[in-house]
Amino acid sequence: MGTQNGIIRKVAIATGGGDAPGLNAVIRAAVLAGIARGWEMYGIRDGYNGLMMPEQYIDGGLISLTRDRVRGITHLGGTIIGTTNRGNPFQYPVKNADGTYTEIDRSDELVRSFAMHEIDALISVGGDGSMSIANSLSEKGVRVVGVPKTIDNDLDQTVVTFGFDTAVGFAVECLDRLHTTAASHRRVLIVEVMGRYAGWIALESGVAGSADVVLIPEIPFDLKKVSEKILERQRSGSNFSIVVVAEGAKPVGGSVSVISKEIGRAERLGGIGERITEELQELTGKETRLVVLGHLLRGGSPTANDRLIALRFGAAAIRALDEGQSGVMVALDPPIVKYVPLADATRRMKNVPLDCDTMLTARDLGVCFGD
Repeated sequence: MGTQNGIIRKVAIATGGGDAPGLNAVIRAAVLAGIARGWEMYGIRDGYNGLMMPEQYIDGGLISLTRDRVRGITHLGGTIIGTTNRGNPFQYPVKNADGTYTEIDRSDELVRSFAMHEIDALISVGGDGSMSIANSLSEKGVRVVGVPKTIDNDLDQTVVTFGFDTAVGFAVECLDRLHTTAASHRRVLIVEVMGRYAGWIALESGVAGSADVVLIPEIPFDLKKVSEKILERQRSGSNFSIVVVAEGAKPVGGSVSVISKEIGRAERLGGIGERITEELQELTGKETRLVVLGHLLRGGSPTANDRLIALRFGAAAIRALDEGQSGVMVALDPPIVKYVPLADATRRMKNVPLDCDTMLTARDLGVCFGD
């Protein structure tokens, strides 16, 4: 964490990693706050690809963000400048003649591009991967402030990230709908949600949505105990059950379920819901169906709470730059937004504490965690 002097005239914004409701709100707040200070605001297309592959963009990969450009975008999901989870400049995937890929370090090239375009400062909006990249760019002398974004809520040093509330809210709406069809058909319904290696979405949506079983990465599960819970409900007259499973959940002694692992991007989790569906149907003898919410959790209009957090983060990022800060991430620490070193923000993942009140509440309500 440090400060950098020097006049700011031009600021670039990059959004990286998976999309999340609230990204456009961050962009709008940063742009309006920057323009109010007399700065020119720009957006880099698709993470840093706009600067590293400008020939692939009609507008050259770097777009001017004016008041008109950001008008009316607060309520929109996604990001008007695009995003990618394959554009790490320090491990950039390059296709070989034989169709395979090799990772190369193009970070120096990116830093030169910042200088060529006379970009004085960068606002990097993203999750742990984007914050790690921002930290490395800061170490190369780029004046940068990070904004935490992930529906998974797994970034340390901030109470919450925008996008999480929207994702949980939609998951709960789906669970409400699934309760009626599960009860009508006397089925077991498995609902797989995103979250990667943290169980925040599964836990909070599962508890709020009255799920009977919640399986999270922090607690390796035993399906025999899950089946016992389902059969116990049946004996008590409840002929259906709802099971929420995080994509990163794993059985006792087992590993996470991975769909694919491609060069230049993190491994894709998924498939655990299908495995659980097959095994639970065999263990319980009950008709079992799977619903994978997947990218539905990323889309749509952000909730009021996520809009406010995103707007606060975008404005705070500009204030940080105006105060000479660099190498920091804005973080929610109610009632304020504070600055934390990027190195600290990416040091560890924020997992669900097993003694947190939501966990204790869930156990008091009789929710089974497979343990």
